[in-house]
Amino acid sequence: MEDTIEKRRRLEKYFDPKGPFASLRLAQMRRSWKQANRRELNWWENSYLPSVISGIFLTSKHFFYNVTFHILHLFGIAKKTKGAVTYQYPENPRPLASRLRTRHRLMKREDGSPRCVACMMCETVCPARCIEITAAGHPDPHIEKYPAEFILDLGKCVYCGFCVEVCPEDAIRMDTRRLDTAEYSRGSMVYDKKRLME
Repeated sequence: MEDTIEKRRRLEKYFDPKGPFASLRLAQMRRSWKQANRRELNWWENSYLPSVISGIFLTSKHFFYNVTFHILHLFGIAKKTKGAVTYQYPENPRPLASRLRTRHRLMKREDGSPRCVACMMCETVCPARCIEITAAGHPDPHIEKYPAEFILDLGKCVYCGFCVEVCPEDAIRMDTRRLDTAEYSRGSMVYDKKRLME
């Protein structure tokens, strides 16, 4: 009997128009109404011809617009109006934004050792779990720890930048301006400490 009363109270709370679930219930009702009252497509809409024609028209419009202005620019006409430009990637790389997150690097101290103190914060915050750090005691008494191993798997990395934001020592950065991460094997996408400090 008590279970029935409890269920009823929960349902009353859910269907209450001024309750906390009112907007959720309203969205569900709208979705179910749309599904029940969906209009059937006629033959012309079902053939996908209108979509194909509009796609061809849009592509042709951009093509002829750009070709026209590039030809006019060859003769020195209409220099102010620019046509679309394609970057020829390997020879002419595209200019990168200043805040773009690119390949990682480990920062060095004056003596050439990594600035990282193996606090494990970057490994903890990483959503892709692509960072593995093995800590060891540092020979310098002023520094508590250092990473004996720092492994970063670029094949798993999602370039979110959380590791850079969370680092208290500014030991890891994503400002190398290098986008090319293509390799011939998965193993070569795993970067160790030496490779990250180059």
